[in-house]
Amino acid sequence: MKPVSIFDPLVVGELELPNRIIMAPLTRLRAPGLVPNDMMALHYKQRASAGLIISEGVPVMPEAVGYPHVPGIWSPGQIEGWRKVTDAVHNAGGRIFAQIWHVGRISDPSRIEGGLTPVAPTAIAPDGHLAHSRPKMPYGVPRELSLAEIKQRVEAFRLAAINALQAGFDGVTIHGANGYLLDQFLQDGSNHRDDEYGGSIENRARLLLEVADAVSSVWGAESVGMHLAPGSPSHSVSDSDPSATFGYVARELGKRKLAFLFVREPESEGALLPVIRREFGGLCVANDGFDIESAKEVVASGKADAVAFGRAYMANPDLVERLRLGAPLNKLIPETIFDIDSCGPTGYLDYPVLGAAA
Repeated sequence: MKPVSIFDPLVVGELELPNRIIMAPLTRLRAPGLVPNDMMALHYKQRASAGLIISEGVPVMPEAVGYPHVPGIWSPGQIEGWRKVTDAVHNAGGRIFAQIWHVGRISDPSRIEGGLTPVAPTAIAPDGHLAHSRPKMPYGVPRELSLAEIKQRVEAFRLAAINALQAGFDGVTIHGANGYLLDQFLQDGSNHRDDEYGGSIENRARLLLEVADAVSSVWGAESVGMHLAPGSPSHSVSDSDPSATFGYVARELGKRKLAFLFVREPESEGALLPVIRREFGGLCVANDGFDIESAKEVVASGKADAVAFGRAYMANPDLVERLRLGAPLNKLIPETIFDIDSCGPTGYLDYPVLGAAA
């Protein structure tokens, strides 16, 4: 039997992806007023040849915002802005999922409507400093969510899923990774609760699974993905037994028949992707540090069904074509990844495609 190639099609729910090269979610801070705009629509359109685009993180409510100029999805204006993006991608023949997101305790009170205290499973401040704060400021101690407030955040994810449907997305990915709210509840280093959302793995995973159920009630599980990052030290989350924790989550999401798991984890000895893939029993997207050769190997070997590229997609709108031809890649200019001062096109819209480069 011929090995599977990253250039082979892949069926995800009701979608047939033309290839297995996924555009990873990439926060770029180009939405002043937190509203998607024409510049963003062009940026995503340029990358529509990806098998699937997963959007940058999209806050589900004002409290969920952790960075400047991130496009939300709770207001009519934001829905209209995202419709420009999805229309542009679809008109170019592409497919796009919204990655819906709540940052939890790593938020900046100055970016939350009314300057409210960030929320978390437990009142424990993360290490480090507020992102893009000038001058640098350490994270504050968050406020522990009550049981009633947890239910309200589940509802915020459900409403965001409805809004994503209205905005024309092809599906939704839930951000359960990188030390943000759902990950903060999941891992025992950041969750010290003693109620039904803390203690055992089953309790700590409860919020993530409730969100998965709420979003699936809108879209159907076949159009919902989950983003996980086992072993990631992002925003000082940690777990005493990550294999058991993430194995349980994968197994429970497999029972729900989600479309895929997006697993951010570098290849290394002891990596949990094999455990997650076995317990989930469905499609898995590998991400974090892959180049073309390692991407080909991980798909051909059956360790993953697709590979997501992040930094390569920032600098190469035509990444699929470059990889197919073995063409050189544009070099990323790191200082243009974010632009919190002008939200301009430099390093966002101006990387050349092959014809223009020639």
